[in-house]
Amino acid sequence: MQISTRGRYGLRAMVDLAMHNQEGPLALRVIAERQEISESYLEQVFTSLRKAGLVRASRGAQGGYELVKKATEITVGDVLRALEGPIAPVLCVESAPFSKQCEREKNCITRQFWQEFKETIDRFLDGTSLQDLADRAVSNKVNVMYYI
Repeated sequence: MQISTRGRYGLRAMVDLAMHNQEGPLALRVIAERQEISESYLEQVFTSLRKAGLVRASRGAQGGYELVKKATEITVGDVLRALEGPIAPVLCVESAPFSKQCEREKNCITRQFWQEFKETIDRFLDGTSLQDLADRAVSNKVNVMYYI
C-alpha cells in the first residue's frame, strides 16, 4: 500500500492552505510556488478536494481556495480518501461499496489481522488533523516561506 503523488501533493497543499487560511482565499499559484508543485497538477487535485467538500473556491481578483471547515476539523484521512479513494491494505476490508467479496472470507485465517491493520491506519489518519501537521511544520520550520 503506497500513497500516490496525488495524495502526497494534495496533503502538502492542504497543510499549506491550513497554515495560511487566516489570509483569506489563496490562489493555487501561491500554494504551487510555496510547495514547488505544478499549478496545473494542483488544479486537478483541488477539483477533487472541492467535490469532496473540503475546500471552496471563489472567483475574482481576490479569489482562490479556502478550507470549508477549521483545520482542526479536517483530518489527514479526509484528504487522502478524497484523493486516493478507500485506504485499505487488502480489498476484502475496504469499506462498501468498494469492498470485494472473497470466496474464502468466512474461513480466512488472516482477515481479522487485515481488518485490525486497516482500523489502526484509519485511527492514525483520522486522529491527525491538518492543524496538527501545520503546527509540526511551524515548530520544525519545514518549508515555511513568508513573503512580504
